[in-house]
Amino acid sequence: MQIGVRKEIQANEKRVALTPTSVSKLKKLGYQVVIESEAGQASTYPDQMYIEAGATVVPREQVYQADILLAVNPLERDEVALLKEGATVISFLYPAQNTELVTALQEKNITSLAMDMVPRISRAQAMDALSSLANIAGYRAVVEAAAQFGRFLNGQITAAGKIAPAKVLVIGAGVAGLAAIGTAKNLGAIVRAFDARPEVKEQVESMGAQFLTIGHIEQQKTNDGYTRSTSEEFDRKSAELYAAQAKEVDIIITTAAIPGRKAPLLITKEMVDSMKPGSVIIDIAAATGGNCAYTQAGQVVTTDNGVKVVGYTNYQSLLGNQASELYANNLVNLLSLITPEKNGQYQLEQSDVIVRNMLVTLTDGEKGQASLLYPPPPISVSAAPKETAKAAPAKPQVDAKTLARKLIWQTVGLALAFLVYLYLTSFLPASFVADLNIFMLASVLGYFLIWNVHSALHTPLMSLTNALSGIVVIGAIYQVSSVEFGVLAKLLALIGVFLGGLNIFGGFAVTHRMLSMFIKKDKDQGGK
Repeated sequence: MQIGVRKEIQANEKRVALTPTSVSKLKKLGYQVVIESEAGQASTYPDQMYIEAGATVVPREQVYQADILLAVNPLERDEVALLKEGATVISFLYPAQNTELVTALQEKNITSLAMDMVPRISRAQAMDALSSLANIAGYRAVVEAAAQFGRFLNGQITAAGKIAPAKVLVIGAGVAGLAAIGTAKNLGAIVRAFDARPEVKEQVESMGAQFLTIGHIEQQKTNDGYTRSTSEEFDRKSAELYAAQAKEVDIIITTAAIPGRKAPLLITKEMVDSMKPGSVIIDIAAATGGNCAYTQAGQVVTTDNGVKVVGYTNYQSLLGNQASELYANNLVNLLSLITPEKNGQYQLEQSDVIVRNMLVTLTDGEKGQASLLYPPPPISVSAAPKETAKAAPAKPQVDAKTLARKLIWQTVGLALAFLVYLYLTSFLPASFVADLNIFMLASVLGYFLIWNVHSALHTPLMSLTNALSGIVVIGAIYQVSSVEFGVLAKLLALIGVFLGGLNIFGGFAVTHRMLSMFIKKDKDQGGK
């Protein structure tokens, strides 16, 4: 089969569906690749690189006659008419918003797979183009925010004075949000984050950011990895949080988007008007309506109080080279999945949840019109733990006969041991027997004393060692102060006191160092 790659026609679009490296991989799968002239020029991939990788550079019209057309953005209506009937299109499609495009694909009997419909399951991560490009968008959003902010993000102490670090609020801790958090944190900013999904709290905190909460309101749990609409009470509480944070932070980055719907409005005009002059809002969701009331798609709006609201919609395209590379890898991984024989012939097995979820239309030779397979059946991929009732632990059943037999044997054993002890000690001096009795009682008492030491501030090993060393020190001090022992015994006892004390203080020192490894110093509070 032949794979065609067109040049993206959208304004300011620098991405391309395939890179020269990915062409070589598709050749190994048995496919032939044709690419439109200068398709990769904007992403710094000239035609010669594609030719050397094994692709054929052709005019635009010939690309549409390929068996499989790969693209980044959804096709235009007039492009569908140029496709070969029965062909396959793999690109971002957004079928919920582009219903007319889906209808046109059906009428042309085209099979289409939407790269924006890759399910968020572990096996599909290598094909998740939304995550790949969202990672780039989050990184580029922070870079843009730093450029628009016009000040250091990190705090500095110079001869001229102290510069406080910038405070950044990231709303939405998905892939883009986490990338923004990591980038802002690496640049030295104080980062705070909020998300409706409770399962991302640990991820946010692991990156060194503060995860904000809204008190007693239970945050949203999803079963497919995407944010859904929230309740009115949740929206009210979160709005109060945003309003309070807007007065404190310098930069707000919003990433909240709901698949198939307009982006939710999170930052109102009143919130923006309360921000400090020179503050910046980066609205990554500007392409679907924006999360800020001042957002205008593709523009930078400066409010009356000097706040810049950036509504760029092409953050991924601003890093066209790397964005193309990641997206091309996603396509290659998908084609590797559906081409198991590596013979240049793909197989769309609907039993595979990845393929079924991505299929929007499927060619039907008998009807002459493609079947509509959107929306796909729901799948559950949530990381949120399921709430299950904990079963009460079963009480162990005690067998009365077994217990009685055990007590009888223990009593008999103790009696025999006591008789043997009396017989043996009858041949020993009385003074030695007295010392032996004290030694045995001390051993029993010491055993229970040592093993009951609480290990709240030590490791269990350190707790037992220090307890045992403490008993040794007490015994050695008794030997030193006694008048019944000679100089040699007192010298040995003194050495015992020193070594026991050394072990105790060394145990505390080692424990302190171990605990210090787990204490994270907060730079924002001067390391206290």
